[in-house]
Amino acid sequence: MRHGLCGDLGFSVHDRQENIRRIGEVAKLFMEGGMIVLTAFISPYRADRKRVREMVEDGDFLEIYCNAQIEVCEARDVKGMYKWARAGKIVELTGISLPYEVPEQHDLSVETGRLELDECVSQVMGELERRGVIDKPA
Repeated sequence: MRHGLCGDLGFSVHDRQENIRRIGEVAKLFMEGGMIVLTAFISPYRADRKRVREMVEDGDFLEIYCNAQIEVCEARDVKGMYKWARAGKIVELTGISLPYEVPEQHDLSVETGRLELDECVSQVMGELERRGVIDKPA
């Protein structure tokens, strides 16, 4: 998304909001085409997540909070963004110089900072099964 549809956006608060709005619009188009859409983006502001939820029919948006401490995020950072932010080379980075607003009314919380990937995936798939989005495997 950042290299294509949102290639004209930077990382200001306004540009981050527009990035999430565009992602929501694209996801909505796929949903209208009958697809199940999973997106994974840093969406630091509650208002932006609420706006995307309101784009689709009630019950079609599930907010999954991928909960990990900042130290875990830094340890997993293959691009070195946190290191650059700590050195002052990046001035606007979520969790360092910009806030991350923890979801207050998420549909599922997955402890990605302490659980293994398979366990996290199992929780997400279980929630989709519970809601009838997908069938339970035979």
